[in-house]
Amino acid sequence: MINPGRHDILERRGKAGVLLVHGVTGAPTEMKPLLRKLASENFTVYCPQLAGHCSTLKELKQTRWTDWYATLERSLKELRSECDTVFTSGLSMGALMALKLAADHPHSVDGVATLSATFFYDGWNVPRFKERYLLPILIHSPLRYVLSYHEPSPYGIKDERIRALIDTVYNSDHANMPERYGYSEFPGITIRETFRLIRAVKRDLHRIVAPLLIVHSTEDDMASMENAKFLAAKVGSGAIETFFVDDTYHVLTLDKRKDEVAERVARFFKRQHSGWQASET
Repeated sequence: MINPGRHDILERRGKAGVLLVHGVTGAPTEMKPLLRKLASENFTVYCPQLAGHCSTLKELKQTRWTDWYATLERSLKELRSECDTVFTSGLSMGALMALKLAADHPHSVDGVATLSATFFYDGWNVPRFKERYLLPILIHSPLRYVLSYHEPSPYGIKDERIRALIDTVYNSDHANMPERYGYSEFPGITIRETFRLIRAVKRDLHRIVAPLLIVHSTEDDMASMENAKFLAAKVGSGAIETFFVDDTYHVLTLDKRKDEVAERVARFFKRQHSGWQASET
């Protein structure tokens, strides 16, 4: 049975469940628009706080990718105890962890929808100098313990109204920021862990057989369309759908096309659930 923590978000509805995974350094709140849409379609939806998140940078730095993933394995088991079918979906690095769940627990995950899956930091807002030289220095030297990466504007958001809100938060609401919006910086030690996560998921892609929906922006500022192409080429699933959207950046769950993204994900899971029900009768 699910016993949600303080920062987890849980909406109990029907016997089909969806486990949502927020991004690394993010928070469950960034998944709210998608969560609400899925709940309105009678899915039971659970978005747990990943280990080390919604707290302090000190606590985040003490966690590893395996700690974040352990949160999700426990959550999957809990959600599966309440639901007949379970789907997963995640944003950015959360998408990679959703994929790993499908690889490691093929009998517990009935479908996956990835949002801005990130295997390479190669978007137009990631300068090539940083990608090729600064990031390797940051993650492979002792500097990873003291330095952080501060993501420049537009923060993965094309919607100027939402971006202005983020600017206000960055400048005036530091105390509540980790809980409500995630961290404003990406510690070097945490960046190293994302690269370790990427390597682990790349090794497992061929083991993923669940139906897959790949959602990616054609204008993603952090992870180019090459990420979506890589995933489609390497995954083992024989049932792959894609939804490529424009007029939006990396954070698909909050940006200008969030409603269409949520609708497409909900439709994909509803169709998979209907197919599962038909196979049981």
